[in-house]
Amino acid sequence: MDAKELFDQTTFECSKLITQRYSTSFTLGIKTLHKRFQYPVYGIYGFVRYADEIVDTFHDKDKANLLKLFKKHTYEAIEQKISLNPVLHCFQMVVNEYNIPLDLIEAFLHSMEMDLHDIDYDQPTYETYIYGSAEVVGLMCLKVFCEGNDEKYNDLLPAAKNLGAAFQKINFLRDIKSDYHDRGRVYFPGIDFKSFSKNHKDQIESDIQADFDAAYQGIVRLPAGARLGVYLAYSYYLNLFKKIKNYPPQKIMNERVRIKDSQKLFLLFSSYLKHQFNAL
Repeated sequence: MDAKELFDQTTFECSKLITQRYSTSFTLGIKTLHKRFQYPVYGIYGFVRYADEIVDTFHDKDKANLLKLFKKHTYEAIEQKISLNPVLHCFQMVVNEYNIPLDLIEAFLHSMEMDLHDIDYDQPTYETYIYGSAEVVGLMCLKVFCEGNDEKYNDLLPAAKNLGAAFQKINFLRDIKSDYHDRGRVYFPGIDFKSFSKNHKDQIESDIQADFDAAYQGIVRLPAGARLGVYLAYSYYLNLFKKIKNYPPQKIMNERVRIKDSQKLFLLFSSYLKHQFNAL
């Protein structure tokens, strides 16, 4: 391994470490991908995780300026094909190798910018936010999985968007307590959380179920090396969704729903068996 290869490898290890520290669930999912897909997906996760941290964590800093600099350095890294920021360096390698469209990156960063402002979400802004914060992340990963096969990518694109949307909407439900009480964010349009009712919750859950149903049809058509990892993430969120559905509205408002580590391991084992026996 020469010095350049060592630098490249080290930056991917940084994004791998970020993934492991921030999300045991996604780490499990990535580990079940084929080895050729693992580091590119770590690179994507490290990028989106750090951008999200800018808007969610550094309350004593000028977050708008930090995000502006992060965006500027992102595009510089992609254009110059190098960055001394390890997260941006490995991300630019993924973007350039797999021809990830810049409009996906722009949409993601735009959604991060939306989190810097108090927005009264209506249906169009809600859909814009979900597309940029979640759907495009799935599309970046799909670019990796399809390895330049544009026909396959275009075929799976709608399902990938549905899966990203389902994940994000479940995150909104799971994180109502911190988003609403701590950050003052209300993403679901037309809902007053001061009077959050079972009817409101049922409407949201019906929308999520439709996304799940459409997403599954794409998962079973993914390339073999990606199918198990994506199905595991799908299974994790589906089980989280089922748990949320059993919670009354007020409990959702005051408690963050979690999946135990033991259950995550069970999901890994059961997903592996289904995959091995072509039972997805």
